[in-house]
This record gives sequence, structure tokens and C-alpha cells, in this order.
Amino acid sequence: MLILAGDVGGTTTRLAYFEADSAGLTVLAHGQYKSAAHGSLAEMLRQFALQHGIAAERACLGIAGPVIEGRVRTPNLPWTIEDAELALALGIPQVRLINDLEANTYGIAALKQEDLFTLNAGTPNPEGTIAVVSAGTGLGESLAYWDGDTHRPLPSEAGHADFAARSDLETELLLYLQAKHGRVSYERVLSGPGLYDIYRFLRDKRYFNEDPAVAQAMGTQDTPAVITRAALKGSCPMCAKAVDLFIGVYGAEAGNAALRFLSTGGVYLGGGIAPKILDLLKGATFMVAFTAKGRLSALVQSIPVHVILNEDTALLGAGRAAFYAR
Repeated sequence: MLILAGDVGGTTTRLAYFEADSAGLTVLAHGQYKSAAHGSLAEMLRQFALQHGIAAERACLGIAGPVIEGRVRTPNLPWTIEDAELALALGIPQVRLINDLEANTYGIAALKQEDLFTLNAGTPNPEGTIAVVSAGTGLGESLAYWDGDTHRPLPSEAGHADFAARSDLETELLLYLQAKHGRVSYERVLSGPGLYDIYRFLRDKRYFNEDPAVAQAMGTQDTPAVITRAALKGSCPMCAKAVDLFIGVYGAEAGNAALRFLSTGGVYLGGGIAPKILDLLKGATFMVAFTAKGRLSALVQSIPVHVILNEDTALLGAGRAAFYAR
């Protein structure tokens, strides 16, 4: 079966044609696009189809945003996407739209051992619920339950739940972000823009003096990438503290997901940020925050935590979702 799959993110969109059967997916063509450089997803898909000349039998696209009745208005792009419009543009009877974290969760079953880095081995339950918490351009969360044969993903918008401060410093950060944004969700902290806001909070509250070299680099380069590089090098104390604060909140929210979904099958960290700060995630900050759950700390300590290293996980998941569609 020929399948068109997509992982549509706020920054990058990945597309692929797969030959799919019960043994798995074989890549026939692969492409990567800057999302904001295109006026619509339909335009991008037509370009990809014309480039490769492959006629897909099914299509599934994982999209960053809530999918309601085959329609999604993307929160990080000025797009409104409808399944019927895409089906018409591609000449396919039906295009399935799913949340990008749902696609990411479908993709976990296609990963190999080298596609994961384990932060906490825990005591995994192969039939237990799994959770995915992905920080990137935004923050996405999903879960998958065991249906007796396989894990079936369920989408959520838990990344937009209210941010809960755990310390005096995080309370200051919350008040700072409230003054800027009004309501503060976890995505306001656990995302690329959120990391930059943490940096500005530390700068504006004069916890540190700004490094002129970092400030100059921010003028011409991707700001979160500048912060993470400086933190990894140890060349900027304010960047190091910003990333440490980020990691602490990330650990706490991943632990919250473990509790909300009773994720005895494991918690998976997806998105583009975790692999880039892996050396810092290996430190104590993440797991201390993850397991600091009071009377349920022992339970959370038993839950495995893995970092997803394969950037095509959601793309593979969209392919699997198309093949296994009921």
C-alpha cells in the first residue's frame, strides 16, 4: 500500500511516501520544508507530489494543534487545514488528520533501541499506558492505552494546562509571564519561545548580567539555540540557569503526565529540544523534579523515562496510523 505521511510542525514539516505492509514501512521518498515559507499545507503537499510523481492510496498527517472533525487551526502557523480540501488537492479519497503528538505516539512502536536514550530504566509494564511529552516550538502531550493487542494513542492538549510554580523562583517567573501573556500555560515555559522568556526573566530581574557575545549572537541566530549552546559549553551562567530552570519544569510536568495517565508503560520525551540538551538532561535536575511527587514518589520512580532521538518518529507514526486506519 502506498502511503503519504506528514509531520506538520510550527517550524518544520516533514513529508514521506511509504510502501506499507504488515512488516512495517519502507521509505520511497522523503522531504523537509520550512513551514512558514509556504502559504498553505495544500500548496506544500502538491509541490511534494509533483516532485516525486507518486500516487498515494492513503494519507495521514500529524499536525501541531487540536483536530476537530477533520479540521484544525494551527496555533503556531496562520493556517486552517481541512481533510476534505487536502483530499481534493491530492486526488486521494480521504486524508486523515491527527494531532502531531498522536502521530508521535503511534511512531514509538516503529522505533529501535538506538532511537531512544533512557534516563530512568524503571520497571516497565509492556501493557501499561504510555505518555509522550514533547517540547519544541510548542508543548505537546499524548497518551496511549493498551487495547489487548497494541497501544492505541489518544490526543490531548495538556500542554496548554495552567503552569504550576514549585518554588519561589518559579513563582517569580510565573508572575513575570503573567504580566507579559496574561494566562500562563506549561507551553509558555516548555517551548523554544518559553526558554527565551526564562532567559529574559533572569536578565530583567537582574539575577545575572547579560553576556554581550550571547546578546550579539541572538541578533542573527535562533535564540533558543544560542541559549542551549552557551549552556552546554558552560560559557554563560545566565544561559546555564535558564536551561536548568527549563529542565526542572520539564521534569515536573513529565512527572505530572506519569501521574495523570498512570504511565506504567513509560514516559517518552519527544520534540526537538530534548535531544539537543541530552547531556544536561542526564544530570540530576530532571529526574529529581520528575520523581518529587510526595506520597506517590515511589510509584513515579518505577516509571521508565526515555528521550526520543529519531526526529522522524511522528512521520513514521503518521504512516502507521494511515496503514492501521479502521
